[in-house]
Order: sequence, then C-alpha cells, then structure tokens
Amino acid sequence: MVWDGARGKRPGSVFRAGLVMRLVLVGPPGSGKGTQARLLSERLGLAEYGTGDILRDAIRLGTDAGKQAEPFLKRGQLAPDHLVNELVRDVFTRQPRPDRFVFDGYPRTLAQGVWFDGLLADLKLPLTDVILFEVSDDEVVRRMSGRRVSPTTGAVYHITDRPPRKPGVCDVDGKPLLQRDDDREEVIRERLRVFRTTTEGLCAYYRANALLRVVPAVGTIEAIYSTMVNLLSGRT
Repeated sequence: MVWDGARGKRPGSVFRAGLVMRLVLVGPPGSGKGTQARLLSERLGLAEYGTGDILRDAIRLGTDAGKQAEPFLKRGQLAPDHLVNELVRDVFTRQPRPDRFVFDGYPRTLAQGVWFDGLLADLKLPLTDVILFEVSDDEVVRRMSGRRVSPTTGAVYHITDRPPRKPGVCDVDGKPLLQRDDDREEVIRERLRVFRTTTEGLCAYYRANALLRVVPAVGTIEAIYSTMVNLLSGRT
C-alpha cells in the first residue's frame, strides 16, 4: 500500500500489506536516530522505546528493576547491562505486549544484543531489521557543538542551521544563550569514541545475521526518513 500524506501517511513510501516491522536503530549521538524513531512511531504505528524512557517508566511504576536503576539515573551513569536487560524484559511482560516496535539506543553492546535476541526468540518476535545511521564524526561535532540553549526558556538554536535573530541572544526573552557542557567539541569526540568502541561488535553481530542496513544520516529529516522506509519496504 502507498502512504498518503493527506491521511497521516507519507508519499513516496510503499509498503506491502501486513509488513511487520520490529526494528532497532543504532547511531552515534547527533545522528538523528531519536527523531527517526519518533517518525516511525507516529507514521507507522510502531511502539517506540528509548532507553531513557524505559528507565524512567520503570522508576515511575516502582518495579524492582526500576528501583535498582534509579541511583544510576540520578548519578547520570549508564546502568549495567543486566539491569537494562531486565528493564527491557519488563516492557514485554506488560499488557498489551508490543509486537511491532522500534527501539532507539538499545541494545548498545554486543552482550545486550545477544540477550535481546534470546528474549525475542522466546517471545516469537524476532527483529526484522537493524538500521545503522552513518554520519562522520566531523558532521556530528558540527551539529552538536553549534547548539545554543536559553537557560530561561529552554529554546534551542543552532549557530548555522537555526540561528537566533540576533547572534547569541534568545528570540523569546533577549537573554544570552549558552552552550551546554556536553555540546563542547572535546566532550562530543569522547562520546563518539565510546560509541564506536561499544557498538563495533554489536554492528558486526547484526551484519553477520543479515539484519543490518546502513542509512546515510545526512540531508533533511524527510530525506533520511524516505531513504530508511524505502530500504525497509524493499526487503524480502
């Protein structure tokens, strides 16, 4: 069936009736995978799960895994693999259980990927595709280091892509914009190094299992989305 923009569907994307999608999105910080996960959820009706959202939901619900994970969230640390895995298991024990979904940021290690495959095999819900968003480190640095934020309104700008009307000043309240510490180049490059090291084995694992698909994360949001869904619609 063809997606029709007038009915909440996107033109230019063709999907076979009944095509099931169970996806994992992998990409470095600043690659836009969170935006693409949201679009897949909104436009294709996939249940969307991000690691941070799963963690916060578990804490809100007071699950055992949520209680164990809360100290890591408060310290701004990554929870260990076994704990993140349990948080993900909790997702599939709730009702209604998702059978069409997109995971953003999980799994992030080879160990998590192997465990997740085992869980999904038990549930008879195997992954259909893993999308790797490919973008150069220099482009990620450009995107993230150019961000500026208003400390009072929370408005986010970019010095080249979405600049304020007056350089360095918020359009809303006229106060100076700030660069967040984690948007500084040295911090971004360290995050990229960690990402490459952590996900190298994971990507090799999915490639060996014929699940990995590479999408260039360059161009407009809509162009990247179209590339992704056309890849997915063309699978056999």
